[in-house]
Amino acid sequence: MAEERRDARDVRGVGDGTQDALESWRRGVRAEEADAWGELVDTARRTVSDGLVVGTSGNVSVRVADTVLVTPSGVPYDRLTPDDVTGVDLDGRQVLGSLVPTSELPMHLAVYRSTDARAVVHTHAVHATAVSTLVSELPAIHYMTGALGGAVRVAPYATYGTDELAENMLQALADRSACLLQNHGTIAHGSTLAQAYDRTAQLEWMCHLWLTARAVPGLTPNLLTEEQVAEAGERLRGYGQRGA
Repeated sequence: MAEERRDARDVRGVGDGTQDALESWRRGVRAEEADAWGELVDTARRTVSDGLVVGTSGNVSVRVADTVLVTPSGVPYDRLTPDDVTGVDLDGRQVLGSLVPTSELPMHLAVYRSTDARAVVHTHAVHATAVSTLVSELPAIHYMTGALGGAVRVAPYATYGTDELAENMLQALADRSACLLQNHGTIAHGSTLAQAYDRTAQLEWMCHLWLTARAVPGLTPNLLTEEQVAEAGERLRGYGQRGA
């Protein structure tokens, strides 16, 4: 995809610093970062195998302390190795690796600066992207809407990789853990990579469900009320095994 088509093996400048200044920020990979990188790569590969992205069109990140590990730009996920760790600090300065971070880094950093999220998943999932072109908010077609904090908003379109897109996204994410990006895709965050991925997959499923239901001739899908969604959200907070 266009947003990831760069020479990922070239080291880019970050901010106004020179290449030498950038190199001074880089350091060795810590054990917890190596473990997190392995999980990040697995998650990124899953977005492809599950059909949520094509090629390298999405991106994944995970926060370890004040370092954000992120998929590099334009590198197929099946080619990533433990030696390809790519990390930046919360100001976007590269501190790990030499591969160019994803062009969507502003969105990822905006989430980490504004929430307590520890992981972010961005995709171009087909059904969710289709819905983003049709409405300003995903109709409440299923109670799992409550698991994302309420009605899923659509962030107004802005060019990929820009601060404008990151700002639009933050507004759509207010009190939510996921949103749609108009004519672009999805973004979801969570306390773990597994949770961020699950929210992404749930959002794509709900978009598919709504598109399927509204396509039935002569019938209009029944939608849930705000109260019903809120009640489901409360119940979902206690879902699953205690301590799991």
